[in-house]
Amino acid sequence: MKIGVIGAGWLGGTVGKLLVKAGHEVMFSSRHPEELQAMAKELGSRASVGTPKEAAAFGDVLLFAVPYDAIPQLGIDLKNEINGKIVLDACNGGSGDLGKEVDANGNGPTSAKYLAGTKLVRVFSSEDATAIEASFDRKENKLAIPIATDFPDARDVAAQLVRDAGCEPVIAGNLSTGVKFQRRTPAFRANTNATELKRLLDQTK
Repeated sequence: MKIGVIGAGWLGGTVGKLLVKAGHEVMFSSRHPEELQAMAKELGSRASVGTPKEAAAFGDVLLFAVPYDAIPQLGIDLKNEINGKIVLDACNGGSGDLGKEVDANGNGPTSAKYLAGTKLVRVFSSEDATAIEASFDRKENKLAIPIATDFPDARDVAAQLVRDAGCEPVIAGNLSTGVKFQRRTPAFRANTNATELKRLLDQTK
């Protein structure tokens, strides 16, 4: 698949790198794309670098891994490029009024509002990049990654990409169930296996 990474910091860079290793074509982007050239060169011909707009246009699937406060403006700036695409939303938090909106409605519905027209999936949002990377080479006891979305086709694509990144997908439910693994819940940063993650998700109403 062609995957555009919007925000190639520690999380976006790590997941993107693993997806390149799994055989996908990945364009990494940030506000300073020139800083990503060395990483892309090391990964080989399936990795490239561009601006967020270029990465959003390139990818059939987009991974957003930016500070949460950047989401509303990106939704405006990339409106045409992201329309109709599967967006993997790994962003957390929010400050000020946006933070209050997240607290009231959850990260998933809030992201879906600002990234309108996309098939939004909450995924790769609750684990440490270090734990994701460590799981890639393990044969068993894989890291569990929860998934929440309203779109069955997007859910299936996200689940496959979680497997390709060397982890195990756990379907939490529709987009609103993403509150079960956002900040200040037992499942957030649990960095555990599927059995334990399911137990933690069931704990959170």
